[in-house]
Amino acid sequence: MTVQDQVQLHFVDLLMAKGITLSDDQLHQFEVYYRELIDWNERMNLTGITEREQVYIKHFYDSLSLSFFVSMNDIATLADIGSGAGFPSVPLKIAFPHLKVTIVDSLNKRIQFLKHLTGSLGLTDVHCVHGRAEDISRLPEHRDRYDLVTARAVAKLAVLNEFCLPFARTNGMFAAMKGQDVQAELQEAKRSLRELHGQVVQTHHFELPVEESSRHMVLIEKTGPTPRNYPRKAGMPLKSPLI
Repeated sequence: MTVQDQVQLHFVDLLMAKGITLSDDQLHQFEVYYRELIDWNERMNLTGITEREQVYIKHFYDSLSLSFFVSMNDIATLADIGSGAGFPSVPLKIAFPHLKVTIVDSLNKRIQFLKHLTGSLGLTDVHCVHGRAEDISRLPEHRDRYDLVTARAVAKLAVLNEFCLPFARTNGMFAAMKGQDVQAELQEAKRSLRELHGQVVQTHHFELPVEESSRHMVLIEKTGPTPRNYPRKAGMPLKSPLI
């Protein structure tokens, strides 16, 4: 990192204020991530955000915001559902290298990008899985297995619960990373939480630095094993949410 690089300096300062310190190697990984994202984005739609400072704040910092509310040192295994271009799991893996990460996405092109990306970044213990969440969470190696499950701006909470809670172990956590106010979604999600053995433990509201856009973090504890009849077959949670 050069002294002139104000984008990374600002990124470092913002994270230090939250107790996260990045090495030069980790900062280099974030820069490689940015370059790969922009390069691949010319050939496939990964993100509408391409300006460098915006990527560092709206993608990288936003992804790492999960660690402001969940102690990553207490997490060993993380599953990221509908990860898209790798958010939040890849920034979290860069900042917290001990994490064993599984990324699930239904679009094979995105999985190919993520495999290339994790190779370019030199990341180990990252497993990229192509498939629908409803199908993958039926597999014994993924069902009721993970300490922490994440989803960032994928669907409404009533749907996300059915996508994500089956991956979490009993007493594990599902973190739904949302933009808009979540009160209506929380009300709507009561049935899905009950059915899938989830319990909201905290909801955090914060604003991204610089542009001050609103974010919400809903932390849900998994209170018991996933019932045998969930998730329903692929497509059903979106077509007919548990509300």
